[in-house]
Amino acid sequence: MKIAGNGTRIILLACLALMLGRSSGLVEAQDEIAVAPPSLVVGEPAGQPLSGEALDAETERIGALVRCPVCQGLSVTDSPAPMAQKMKRQTRDLIAEGFTEEQILSYFERSYGEFVLLKPPLRGINWFVWLAPGILLVIGLAIVVWFFKRSAARTRDAADQGESLEEPADPYVMEVRRLAYGDSEETGK
Repeated sequence: MKIAGNGTRIILLACLALMLGRSSGLVEAQDEIAVAPPSLVVGEPAGQPLSGEALDAETERIGALVRCPVCQGLSVTDSPAPMAQKMKRQTRDLIAEGFTEEQILSYFERSYGEFVLLKPPLRGINWFVWLAPGILLVIGLAIVVWFFKRSAARTRDAADQGESLEEPADPYVMEVRRLAYGDSEETGK
């Protein structure tokens, strides 16, 4: 039984070659991200163009505020990823043209989303993200204080009434203690 003829094999090989060619093209295209010119996104440069050491220092400072989309835990200044290096060069170019920090951060935020900012602004749901740990800590401390006050009140009430805090032991528990530790009168229990 013949599974595929020569014509079918040629078509399958052509499709495979086409898919491999397209996938390698996709890998190359990932480095070439098409983004709108900054002046269309955030307006004309509002600051003074920088050069030299001032440009390098400002590039490092602003690059430390932008998250690397590949590493996700590092800034573009600290990341060795090619994408981060490209974003750092882009930051340098924007500073050299005279764009301000706010414009550059806004440009990256609009291009990559709010996730790209290492310190997201306090707006919308971000208020909850910033305040939730403190609120949860206060609630947790309130629960702990309530628990200890309640425990202390029970102890105080039991002492005032002259009651023993220990519950009467089950006869089986008393037998196990007697067998494990000896006679209860001898051990003082």
